[in-house]
Amino acid sequence: MPRNLKITLSYDGHDYHGWQIQPGVPTIQGVLAEVIEGLTGERLLPQGSGRTDAGVHALAQVASFRTESRIPLENLKVVLNDRLPPSIRILRVEEAAPEFHARHSARAKTYEYRIYRGEVCPPFLFHYVWHYPYPLNERAMAEAAARVVGQHDFTSFAAADPDRAERLALEESSATTMTTSADPAGEEETPALQRCGNVRTILESHLDSGSSAPRPGAKGSAPTPTNANAFAGDPAREHELVYRVRGNGFLHHMVRNLVGTFMLVGKGTLKPEDLARILEARERSAAGPTAPAAGLCLVEVEY
Repeated sequence: MPRNLKITLSYDGHDYHGWQIQPGVPTIQGVLAEVIEGLTGERLLPQGSGRTDAGVHALAQVASFRTESRIPLENLKVVLNDRLPPSIRILRVEEAAPEFHARHSARAKTYEYRIYRGEVCPPFLFHYVWHYPYPLNERAMAEAAARVVGQHDFTSFAAADPDRAERLALEESSATTMTTSADPAGEEETPALQRCGNVRTILESHLDSGSSAPRPGAKGSAPTPTNANAFAGDPAREHELVYRVRGNGFLHHMVRNLVGTFMLVGKGTLKPEDLARILEARERSAAGPTAPAAGLCLVEVEY
């Protein structure tokens, strides 16, 4: 009888074209599938809790797959890390209940977005922050961030996804040749959320200075290791703004579009109270631009 395995992994997304497998480019899912096949001989497609985009990072992404392999879990973790590139690390391998699915079983996710405010961005931070050294009204930005808490229609913050049909067709075709069928849902949501359209519930939304921002792993069933934030305690954190958002699901580019809108509030182009109008408009053009991918990180997934 096949085992249903749950893996928690961390990755630097800078050199990858996102999580989801794509032809001709490196992706997290694609690299992981290749390494698992080389180890077990099985062609399968690990299903992630959500589809992080090109350049986006993860401290504790969760994936699941079924395997006939009887390799002990700890040995599997060691060998996978030995064969994976250093930019992808397996933190845990667990045997899950047969009905567990990394995305469908998820109850909430937490993302962080980091903005570096110092005049000169340290080179070791460059791929993990949005460097913006210009004046911002950070208090107004924090007020705007708080205004998205609750259940809303986030159409104004959902990016158009013109290549979605092509991506779904690719996953479906891949599924026909792999022992673990691909889930055709390309968005970061469960089937129940798909039926809700663009309505999502944001449980936490706040913006803090880097030195006072909460540490990852405070909640949920997949806490990150204590050393997950490579820059914790570094003086550079004093120059960061950290946006932390926790919700039951997120639309394509939703977090980055929220950050881009908060930046307009910080510049004085918008006011915090404009967030209600933007949500009500349900038009992407009503919100701000999409923030760069580098600053975004999936922090944890709750089950």
